[in-house]
Amino acid sequence: MIEAERMKAEQVEQQEAHDTPRIGIVIPSYRVTAHILGVLAAIGPEVARIYVVDDCCPDASGTFVETHTRDPRVRVVRRERNGGVGAATITGYRAALADDCDVIVKIDGDGQMDPRLLPRFVRPILAGQADYTKGNRFFNPEDVRAMPPIRLFGNAALSFMTKLSSGYWTLFDPTNGYTAIHAKVTAQLPLERISTRYFFESDMLFRLNTIRAMVLDIPMAAIYADETSHMRIGKVVPRFLKGHAHNFGKRLIYNYFLRDFSVASAELIAGLALLGFGATFGLWHWLVNATHGVVTTSGTVMLAALPVILGLQLLLSFLGYDIAAVPQQPIHPLLATPGETS
Repeated sequence: MIEAERMKAEQVEQQEAHDTPRIGIVIPSYRVTAHILGVLAAIGPEVARIYVVDDCCPDASGTFVETHTRDPRVRVVRRERNGGVGAATITGYRAALADDCDVIVKIDGDGQMDPRLLPRFVRPILAGQADYTKGNRFFNPEDVRAMPPIRLFGNAALSFMTKLSSGYWTLFDPTNGYTAIHAKVTAQLPLERISTRYFFESDMLFRLNTIRAMVLDIPMAAIYADETSHMRIGKVVPRFLKGHAHNFGKRLIYNYFLRDFSVASAELIAGLALLGFGATFGLWHWLVNATHGVVTTSGTVMLAALPVILGLQLLLSFLGYDIAAVPQQPIHPLLATPGETS
């Protein structure tokens, strides 16, 4: 009788352990030895695995962590060559998937992201309210007021470009690296094709939209200390512009021509055609008449202006459709667990 009760208790414990979501946290590590131990110490007991990804760090961050921490949850993953924050994060994603983690959180190792906020990011995913969550440092007006104007302007510009390229019109602070994602959604992404450097977070949003994943902003405050940024604005901005333009074009083709052809698709085609014709026709006649000193007739002006007006109206209608098409339902409840064949 006692043996039967003991076996039953063990089965209950095993079932509870099985039902408890496994949370893994990925920390790209590159020249963060001054802060990484403090970040690790602040990670709560709700996390089952911690992956410190040494991105071929010249300071040997991985060895430093192994030497100075005894947390059994910590696993150092080393990359043979430096690939950037995106490559390090993807390496951590793969390690977490191999260990059957249910939710994978990514934070930086420089101390700017408070690990104690982790439940905020994980809770909506576990509750079936989101597939991917990301931080938003611009949610609280008090935090925004303390930021330099150039940072506000730059983030507003990047956010608008990301809205266009990703299709997530309700998100802000697109380069925020505090994120969480369900493992089932991670397994659906083409990890080998995602940008591996500073465009990583923006490219992730584009990839998530292609699979119709639901993304949610999580309010947070940034921590600024003595960390050093390795981002060079002069080199990064042209890459961001090129990346967003490329993703914007691909998103339109994927969503409005390959996967579906709707009224919005027709509005986009007609709007671009009318706007292009009106602008080209009007500019050509203006140049010819200006060269010959001839006054442009009202009929010519109307013939140029009417297509431009109609084209703009159609494009605005398409934009309204695109904004309303932001994914509103999580997809991970419908997906198979990574490794399942059906």
